[in-house]
Parts: sequence; structure tokens; C-alpha cells
Amino acid sequence: MDLQLKDKRALVTGSTSGIGAEIVRMLALEGVKVVVHGRDAGRAQAVIAAVEAAGGTAAAAVGDLMTEDGLEAVIKGTERAFGGIDILVNNAGGSTRGTMSGWFETPAREWTESYSQNTLPALRLAQVLVPAMRERGWGRVIQISSRNAISPYAQAGPYGAAKAALNHLTLSLSKALAGTGVTSNGIMPGLIHTPLADPWFQALAQQLGSDDPKVGVDFALKNVLQQTVTRVGQPRDIAVAVCFIASPLSDFMTGTTFRIDGGATPTV
Repeated sequence: MDLQLKDKRALVTGSTSGIGAEIVRMLALEGVKVVVHGRDAGRAQAVIAAVEAAGGTAAAAVGDLMTEDGLEAVIKGTERAFGGIDILVNNAGGSTRGTMSGWFETPAREWTESYSQNTLPALRLAQVLVPAMRERGWGRVIQISSRNAISPYAQAGPYGAAKAALNHLTLSLSKALAGTGVTSNGIMPGLIHTPLADPWFQALAQQLGSDDPKVGVDFALKNVLQQTVTRVGQPRDIAVAVCFIASPLSDFMTGTTFRIDGGATPTV
């Protein structure tokens, strides 16, 4: 299927590894000119090199989206790369917490920090970059949220609340863009096997007396994740969905956040 994405321009935040890097790779394979974002120039260049080796086109925009200077650097780098963008994928986020403390033990500052990490950068980038899409009469905004937004854990309250706010942002933005040709949608991944998940799988395996991370993966699938799909999610599972949502073929979808979680979220 031709997704009609050739020569579109995209910014994918948080794309120097994991889900973001795979989104970059797959968009580039569809002919999209992609801006790779991260806080480390060397890691960004490594992703760019891989894209170019496969025949794609990519550039870097480096900066910390939680700071004013970093945000400004990313905006300027994005505009300098290809003269603007048609597709904004807000993938940057996550948690900087080293432990999973209880709900009552989590200090209030962690709630505001999580909001600053997971929600505000998406808001700020949309406010700056989307008006040009609206003027051209076409564009795509895609938020990478989390299943924790609608099925939170007590030990990860700040993260889930920030992602829930991101879902709300997705819907409100779609209404602000009514009739403009620009859509706003999101994706809620379940657990995706990226390098960030490896320490958890390794720890599970060690608790079971093994040094093989696969033992931890198998245990998580059977006893923790409660999925109806019997494998762990991969970055590709999210990237293929992003490619379709970014496509002109998806113009009848807006204001929706899709679950891609292996059936783990117990809701209709």
C-alpha cells in the first residue's frame, strides 16, 4: 500500500533510541524527510547515519525540551532542516524516577516534573509548529501516550496522570483544528521491549535464579502483563501505526488515542 508520504517532513521527538528511532526509520522508508531529536548529538547522528545508509533523508535537532533554551534550539533546528514540517510526532517523555515509591510517598514535585517532561513539550511544540500546517491546509500531530493514562498504577501516579493530560491535549487540539486539514491523534503503547525495559527483565530473571533475560520476559508475560497477545511489544508495533496515522489516507480519523498494548488494558 502506498501511504502517500513521500517528501513529507516530520519531527519525531525523543528519537535517538527505542520507539522514536524506529518511528524515524519507518517514516524514512516511506519517503518522509525526518528530523531526529534528542539531547545527545552523537546519538542523533548515529540514527541519521542509519537512515541515510538505507536511502532516506534525515537531519538533527538537538536540545532538552524541558528547558527554554533547549526547546528553542529544537524549534530552530527543525525549521532549519527542511524549512518546516508537515508531521509532528511527540514521542519524548518517560520517567526519571529511579524507584517506584508508593502513591502517598511520592512528593508533589514529581507530579509537576512528570507533567513538564511528558505534557508541556508536546503543548509547546504544537503551539509553535502547527499553525504553519494549518495555513498550508494539511498536517498531522501524533502524541505517543501510554496505557498508564487510562489504566494507572499506584506506584507510577505522576507518569500516568501526565499521559492522561496528553490524551486530553490530543482531543482538545483536534477540536481547535476542526476543518483545517490538520488532524490530532495519539497512541497508547503497552510495554514495549526497548533497552529501557532490559534491566527490569534482567531483574525478574535474577529473582527466579537465572541470568537469562528471556526468563524474565516469559515470567512477565505469564504473570505480570496480563496480555492476550503472547509476545512482548516491539518498537515496530508502534512505528507502523504512526506511519498510517501520519498518512493522507487517515484523514477521517482525528481526536482519537489508540491502544496498542497486546490486549493488556482491561477496558472497552
